[in-house]
Amino acid sequence: MESSNNNKWVFIVNPIAGNGFGKLMVPIIRDKISRYGIDGEIIQTERSGHAVELSRQYLDQGYGVIVGVGGDGTANEVARPLVNKKNVVFGVIPAGTGNDFVQVTGFHDRMTENDWELFFRKQVIPMDAGLVNGMIFINGMGLGFDAQVAAENYSGPGVVKKGGKHKYIWHIIKTILFFREKRMTASYGGSRTETDCFINTVSIGRRFAGGFLLTPGALADDGLLDVCSIKRLNLIQRLKLFMKVPKGEHIKDKKVFYFQTNGMTIEFPGKVPFHVDGELNFSEHFDISIMPGALNIIYNPDGNHFFSKSGN
Repeated sequence: MESSNNNKWVFIVNPIAGNGFGKLMVPIIRDKISRYGIDGEIIQTERSGHAVELSRQYLDQGYGVIVGVGGDGTANEVARPLVNKKNVVFGVIPAGTGNDFVQVTGFHDRMTENDWELFFRKQVIPMDAGLVNGMIFINGMGLGFDAQVAAENYSGPGVVKKGGKHKYIWHIIKTILFFREKRMTASYGGSRTETDCFINTVSIGRRFAGGFLLTPGALADDGLLDVCSIKRLNLIQRLKLFMKVPKGEHIKDKKVFYFQTNGMTIEFPGKVPFHVDGELNFSEHFDISIMPGALNIIYNPDGNHFFSKSGN
């Protein structure tokens, strides 16, 4: 890595994130890097997967700080080439619709002036990353209900998701009413269990679907995956749990099995949808593991409760 570029920043912007909000961030970022004296450049993605290519390109050029500007999918793409690379720092500026991952970093869904100041101080902490079937996740992956919601909301890679949060809420309500559980087998820690899967979320972070605390106990640097597994529910039980999830109170329910592990295997009889940081995929077999301290990430230590070593 070229040490001469180690102080250089690049901001990889997804212009269609947040129904076009990403594009509006470009002049704002330009103003901020000028104001804070940052040696940085801004580049916009042109297609799905482009952020991965750009992140790898600037990593190879020795840039010291690589920042994703967009939603959770953009953050995931930018992070992939940076996993287990010790001489580079990863940053995220939220510009998507849900912006669930940014909660881990301690910054707001929309950057305040205080957020910008803290961001450019470049306070860094090692963060875990997850792996499912060879795919990286930095917030979480999900099977069952939340994957079906992602499937309902999916328009194809690189396509603007029209309707924002209101449309997403409609898909959640529709899925609560009509979702049908599928049988799954989970193996972890030497045990094997079978259940009907309403939801199975495996995470580094806590928040999903724009504000639902599915794994409220997760820490991003404890070397463990948090798992929220919910078995078959009738409609009344679904509605009851749905009201509890935004505050993370669902984990006290007897239908919810919440635990931590460093890896697990899940199998279904046939292919099912699953999401990786909100992006849709399909498979019937899942090998899931954790990579401790895989990313050096910019975070806000003031009041941050998502890292065990943050001192808060």
